[in-house]
Amino acid sequence: MDTLQQFAQTFIQWSALTLLFVIGMMILLIGIIYLVDRTQTTHTLRRNYPVVARFRYWFEHLGTFFRQYFFAMDREELPFNRAERSWVYRAAKQVDTTIPFGSTRQLNSPGDPIFLHSPFPILTEQGTATAPVTIGASYCSQPYTAQSLIHISGMSYGAISKPAILALSQGARMAGIWMNTGEGGLSDHHLSGDCDLVFQIGTGKHGVSDADGHLSDEKLRTIAAQPKVRMFEIKLSQGAKPGKGGILPGDKVTAEIARIRGGVVGQTSISPNAHRDLHSVTDLLHMIQRVRQVTGKPVGIKLAVGQLHFFTSLFREIQVQGPEVAPDFIALDSADGGTGAAPQPLLDYVGMPLSESLPLVVNLLHEYDLRDRIKVIASGKLMIPGKVAWAIATGADFVVSARGFMFALGCIQALQCNKNTCPTGITTHNPALQRGLVPQDKATRVANFAQEINHGVSLIAHACGVPQPRALTRDHVRIIQYHGKSVPLSELHALPRTGI
Repeated sequence: MDTLQQFAQTFIQWSALTLLFVIGMMILLIGIIYLVDRTQTTHTLRRNYPVVARFRYWFEHLGTFFRQYFFAMDREELPFNRAERSWVYRAAKQVDTTIPFGSTRQLNSPGDPIFLHSPFPILTEQGTATAPVTIGASYCSQPYTAQSLIHISGMSYGAISKPAILALSQGARMAGIWMNTGEGGLSDHHLSGDCDLVFQIGTGKHGVSDADGHLSDEKLRTIAAQPKVRMFEIKLSQGAKPGKGGILPGDKVTAEIARIRGGVVGQTSISPNAHRDLHSVTDLLHMIQRVRQVTGKPVGIKLAVGQLHFFTSLFREIQVQGPEVAPDFIALDSADGGTGAAPQPLLDYVGMPLSESLPLVVNLLHEYDLRDRIKVIASGKLMIPGKVAWAIATGADFVVSARGFMFALGCIQALQCNKNTCPTGITTHNPALQRGLVPQDKATRVANFAQEINHGVSLIAHACGVPQPRALTRDHVRIIQYHGKSVPLSELHALPRTGI
């Protein structure tokens, strides 16, 4: 008993001493912070309110997460609201995507589409498969045919991690869709999934440039020799940052990524803000022809729409030189597109949203009698069936999404893509954080998401009285205008009745 009492007394004494030591160290630390804050000259608040002012920055940082989980309503959050993210998560996991009691979406918001259902919808069993579309028919030795409405948009290896690339490539093969490499070059991880690939040629020409940074025919042939590389895409601009090249922070440039890109380990990789060898539509058509002749595969361009005279100049030049010089597809990116890192002035104020640019460009293609020659791929926050159906009805042949597939991988919109700290392992090269992303599991979710998008658009098509999604037209859609009234999409963006 005495021994137990002695042990208890000793324990209490040591606990008291430890507590006093901890309190003393805390007082010492607070004192040091006080002196640092009081004497520094950079932050006014910390100088006037030492120690206490530091809580402001902490609360400001936490505010993003509190708004996401506690304060923002299901349809309020940007860039993607909780309702849309929740649909993607459920679709990817193949759990119930129905909702009770009514829509939480404001059904009279200006700019939103309304689909006009038929009193005699198509019976599900009478629906037909989505019609395939061939890109580069008659103008390429190796044209490409795809059936799915949705595919994976450009995300570079570097911007996203190895396990993310593996999951996306495996999931793309399972769903029968293509995956765009992004401008960071072709890696073994892209090829390991055995899916169809679109190789993107950005302004930095990563993976296809010679020692002087110019486009290399030899490297183009090497890439094209990969049977799973089906098409090439020349990126002129990106919706999130038109007029600015790709930015990969230095802490994400690993040895492998530096080798693929031709950069330096740990050094930020910044692509030029434009192709150094493109100064006119004539130069652009020459590059398209060159890549197509070297590779034998379809070649298109990707851009965010800005000055429309670019398209009129391009289409007029094609009429002069002949349809064989035209791009096989045009991928239109939206001003509300996303990226891992972009300057806020470009994100907020430059470029057209897809809701305006897609109908304008499709109309111009009809006007210049090039609609059958040039296929249209739409991009920009198209990750739920209603928005994909709108794009198809407006005139797109395909839709591509990056962030939709990131959500399918498990992205929680933590807004840390520009850092190496992504908590879900998608945009980080930290092995400890990548561990949570298991490619075999996430690949299935990628395939599920793509399949559910196609299924959801088919539901809308059947409701509108057409047997398959590609039969949707502008006559099936009305667009909400001011005061909650809607107008037909076919009147708001009327197709030209005759050529030029």
